[in-house]
Amino acid sequence: MTATVSFTIDSPLGPRNATVAYERKGAGEPLLLLHGIGHHLQAWHPVTDILAAEHDVIAVDLPGFGVSDPLPDGVPYDLGTVAPALGALCAALGVERPHVAGNSLGGLLALEMGRIGLARSVTALSPAGFWTEGERRYAFATLLAMRAGAKALPRPALERLSRTATGRTALTGTIYARPARRSPEAVVAETLALRDATGFEKTLAAGGSVRFTDDVPGLPVTIAWGTRDRLLLRRQGVRAKQTVPGARLVRLPDCGHVPMSDDPALVARVVLDTARSTATRTAA
Repeated sequence: MTATVSFTIDSPLGPRNATVAYERKGAGEPLLLLHGIGHHLQAWHPVTDILAAEHDVIAVDLPGFGVSDPLPDGVPYDLGTVAPALGALCAALGVERPHVAGNSLGGLLALEMGRIGLARSVTALSPAGFWTEGERRYAFATLLAMRAGAKALPRPALERLSRTATGRTALTGTIYARPARRSPEAVVAETLALRDATGFEKTLAAGGSVRFTDDVPGLPVTIAWGTRDRLLLRRQGVRAKQTVPGARLVRLPDCGHVPMSDDPALVARVVLDTARSTATRTAA
């Protein structure tokens, strides 16, 4: 069940209040789940129950996405603001240095949380920030086209499309390798989340100059890429490995940009293996 939490964040304007929606289940070491731009926490539903068997799982709607409030006026949606804000969110929930798994934008945020000491392990699924300028322009143009399509489609037409495999493929085939497997209800909900995301444009604008160029030493890091990712092409994983040389680079066969739905068992295993390796490092 979705709940909300309010907390204070640091910003260039000084302390400001933020309110974020989240779902929490399971027990064990904390695991924070971060979705991509234009998505919502339900992106993680295919794997949440598996992860919750070992972890206290906290899936969040990022500020300005899902049903979370936007950031306060004037507060930037940049990496230097949002990653520490997620640390403040964790503190408000009584969590210190969770394992963090993120997809796309969420993967970039997970890596940044690891870099600044806010995570005990990081699993980044097709993380943003390892693109060339041409690849970034292509991804942003694709995202803007998806957003425009979501805004232009009346809800009755969206619901009709979602009832057929062909319609679900037309709506979500850019981000899933197996879009026909998505339920009609999930496709409608995520299309509406993309349409209504108040933080979309500001997040995209803040990401125009983002390149992740720093190592993330001292903790387990896994970078995983779907072989059928059509948004952030899998060759970016090689650059990510070069940037974070200690990371484990994992191939996700027949998975798209949002792999949690395409192969829940594989994605869950990758996340759990990364978290478990923390104990191995500590024992060593």
